[in-house]
Amino acid sequence: MRANKPGPLVYVMGPSGAGKDSVLAQARLLLAADMPVVFAHRYITRPAGTGGENHIALTRAEFARRRAHGLLAFHWHAHGNDYGIGCEIQAWRDAGLTVVVSGSREHFQSMDDIDEDLCPVLITAPPAALAERLAARGREDKAAVLARLERGTAYAVNDRRLVTIANDGPLDHAARALVSLLATLRSSPDGRRQA
Repeated sequence: MRANKPGPLVYVMGPSGAGKDSVLAQARLLLAADMPVVFAHRYITRPAGTGGENHIALTRAEFARRRAHGLLAFHWHAHGNDYGIGCEIQAWRDAGLTVVVSGSREHFQSMDDIDEDLCPVLITAPPAALAERLAARGREDKAAVLARLERGTAYAVNDRRLVTIANDGPLDHAARALVSLLATLRSSPDGRRQA
């Protein structure tokens, strides 16, 4: 079923260690079953089961093939891996669903032709919390953790529509803030998003 107007795209981003994956996972659990919201998986050239998000693991060759055939709505390279969001998100939006993607601040700043129904969301946490969380993940050595922390301060997001959610307390607080935002993303009669 095609909706009159595409559903909103919620582009969630944040520095490594901000707890973006945890906030997204908890928000999925808290979301009412009848909410017209779907969460897109990311395609990543990182092995499955390495902790963090439930991504779709691709080899570099598989990723390159999908990219070459236009199967990725968004793609970027970070932390030695390729990341992508599948073009299936447009079909979901065309069906009137709100689509939530886990993106990148650097990629967001380089995006062209961002439509008016995109809602950028920045998940943040204090620097000490970022360092503690990255070390606790145990996915990288100390040098890689330091590189992630340095990268975390390198990309400021400046967009008038930006919604910032601080993940500096109980996880439920940040997740409920995201769910509340998702519940407000409805179109007004003139087609503009209202919060």
